[in-house]
Amino acid sequence: MTGLIRSWVESANAPDCPFPLNNLPCGVFSTADTDPRCGVAIGDFVLDVAGLEEKGLLSLTGGPLLDVPFWNDLMEAGPEIWAALRARLTALLAEGSGDREAVTPFLVPLADVTLHMPFLVSEYTDFYAGRHHAFNVGTMFRGPENALPPNWLHIPIGYNGRASSVVVSGTDVRRPWGQLKGPDDAAPRFAPSARFDIELEMGAVVGQPSEGPVTVTEADAMIFGYVLLNDWSARDIQAWEYQPLGPFQSKATATTISPWIVTRAALEPFRTPSPAREKPLLPYLAEPGPMLYDIALEVGLTPEGGTETVISRTNYAEMYYSAAQQLAHHTTSGCAMNVGDLLGSGTISGPEKGNRGSLLELSWGGKEPFEIAGGSRSFIQDNDTLVLRGQCRGEGYTIGFGDCVGKVIPALADPYAR
Repeated sequence: MTGLIRSWVESANAPDCPFPLNNLPCGVFSTADTDPRCGVAIGDFVLDVAGLEEKGLLSLTGGPLLDVPFWNDLMEAGPEIWAALRARLTALLAEGSGDREAVTPFLVPLADVTLHMPFLVSEYTDFYAGRHHAFNVGTMFRGPENALPPNWLHIPIGYNGRASSVVVSGTDVRRPWGQLKGPDDAAPRFAPSARFDIELEMGAVVGQPSEGPVTVTEADAMIFGYVLLNDWSARDIQAWEYQPLGPFQSKATATTISPWIVTRAALEPFRTPSPAREKPLLPYLAEPGPMLYDIALEVGLTPEGGTETVISRTNYAEMYYSAAQQLAHHTTSGCAMNVGDLLGSGTISGPEKGNRGSLLELSWGGKEPFEIAGGSRSFIQDNDTLVLRGQCRGEGYTIGFGDCVGKVIPALADPYAR
């Protein structure tokens, strides 16, 4: 595994710094004096790459790619340009670089910036591809003998979500209204969700379009990078609506992503194989090599005025299907994939109770409340703040994604009351 690439930005060389020169994640930032613009995190700073391009210090093609407040244009330019960007930034920021004096004015302290959506989301698809999560949820509703649907070990199950639901970390999430029906209710009622939940996921950002089916190898090359993703879920709305077509309004409240896209190149040293297959996959889903990543994940919950409790720890390596397999499967119908498409991995849970990536699992459907500092929870209460964190550990360095944070605020008064 590659060791730390040292930078003249000293804060980037600390072993626990999430943004060393090995990382160079892509985001969009603004300050009190500037509009949103493209930047790359390095140490305790954001490097204003749009500014570097304007001044001629970063020239990747015959024209500008970073003069817009999103990374879609750069992604569309293709993998050769992605590699050229990484190589040029590494050269500018590496220890001993002769460009230090020219680059220093383009460093902005992270403490002074506001972070925005890093890319324009074209489409959003969410998968159900974590075996432990699928088994836990299936066991709750169908028993362990029938926990996994018959197709689950053969196909990455997913549904098309709403791109408009995707928001950046730090955006408040309002508790949704919807149709609810409990087991003893004669008829549904319209009320705020009482069983509001998270799902700990990774999101794959598609950086190249497709026309027609692609292989797993081709799909992997199309992925620009990854974000942390919280698929907020209203379990009581979902329970009433999901038969027979699956989630709809229960998943449309919000989907929070972390503010930095960690590129596939930065994650390359952390590749790890998928789990052993319980049933052979069809050839089009065969993986040419390791397609998952060793990314340690955790979820923290902080009640209003309280202290945080880490309620779950797991790893992206627990997934059954990789993002490349999901993307390849997505194209089998001829469905065109677009630059800026976002694929949610599905909830990432592990084999132990402390590895479960949703409150539905942690509280076993609300039957087993779990302890937090100063109380307990079954589902999210108003003014709770949930944070997802992820990191890879290299030799003397850390690759981080930035926190993925959302606070649940109370539902509005009945929007249909007149």
